[in-house]
Amino acid sequence: METRIRCVLLTVLAASIISIQIPAGDLSFDDLAKTPPMGWNSWNKFACNVSETLIKETSDAMVATGMKDAGYQYVVIDDCWQVSRDAQGNIVPDPVRFPSGMKALADYVHSKGLKFGLYSDAGTATCQKRPGSRGFEEKDATQYAAWGVDYLKYDWCSTEGQDAHAAYTRMSKALRGAGRPIVLSICEWGGSQPWLWAPGIGHLWRTTGDIQDCWDCSQPWGGMGLIHIIDLQTELHAYAGPGHWNDPDMLEVGNGHMTTSEYRAHFSFWCLLAAPLMAGNDLRELSPETKEILLNKEVITVDQDPLGIQGRKVADAGPTQVWMKPLSGAARAVILFNRGSAVSPISVTWEQIGLAPGAEAQVRDLWAKKDLGTFKARFTATVKPHDVAMIRVQP
Repeated sequence: METRIRCVLLTVLAASIISIQIPAGDLSFDDLAKTPPMGWNSWNKFACNVSETLIKETSDAMVATGMKDAGYQYVVIDDCWQVSRDAQGNIVPDPVRFPSGMKALADYVHSKGLKFGLYSDAGTATCQKRPGSRGFEEKDATQYAAWGVDYLKYDWCSTEGQDAHAAYTRMSKALRGAGRPIVLSICEWGGSQPWLWAPGIGHLWRTTGDIQDCWDCSQPWGGMGLIHIIDLQTELHAYAGPGHWNDPDMLEVGNGHMTTSEYRAHFSFWCLLAAPLMAGNDLRELSPETKEILLNKEVITVDQDPLGIQGRKVADAGPTQVWMKPLSGAARAVILFNRGSAVSPISVTWEQIGLAPGAEAQVRDLWAKKDLGTFKARFTATVKPHDVAMIRVQP
């Protein structure tokens, strides 16, 4: 009898130790985002003009256009879905714009084989002055889990006096304990260098200010054009990998203020950088040019390569550059980038991309979707201004 009691006590003790070491949801949280998340976010196109109807129609369009088949899965509502907190402190969705509530909307998104995302903020208020999550982290995380949320974008407005590391750790712990695997997207704009501390806290983190739908512009409040954002990724490749990604912000492809060539360069770089691919346009009105860019599965495959290595710059001649990303099977993805104003030939040598200098390699054009043949030691393409040639090099 004494031996039996001792065994029972040891079993209970072991179970207690396990429960202390592995909080609910821990393992599933750590298993998320093994490749960069792909989906859609409402902000770049719609800002505060979000509604239940928009999200349902966008979910329908993600399926109908082939985006779901191409790998896009998250449908994320950005700021302005929330209006207040109730007497118990629970976050309240806008009852006019979301009359069915968030649980019903999440169920609709899930019925399409997609995943559902929401936005909040580490401060007392969001960037659009809606209720933030400061002091309500556990309550909000529990509510999101109950609604069926799969992805949380967590912003950094109204955070005076807070430490980013501590603030995001609080929400990370709350999500881990909420009982549902939820991707945490840290939107702190890179000010505290989150790539140094955020792995294991979030699954992705912003590295820059907000993207603008322009090639080369900036805003006094911190918004920046495509060129500026690309330049800020140059030294960050060492910090990305499966489950922890540098995020140069959402895609502007299809929003109308850049050329098709510039959007092609934009998408090419996000894939080479192993960046999250969060479309930010109106999926209900995809032009043929936008659809060709967003649905190019050969380019998407570069982004989703299981090695999870972020690409880096390997040659820089001012207006022309060469960027490279190692891929599974010893292949390389290469961007020949013309950021200048004149047509220019751009060359890459095999030595620059880590291959034997005199080796032969097969080259495939990922935008033309055709094999270009076998090349020895180097490859050259003529590239239009504000455009790229993107190739796969297979030794």
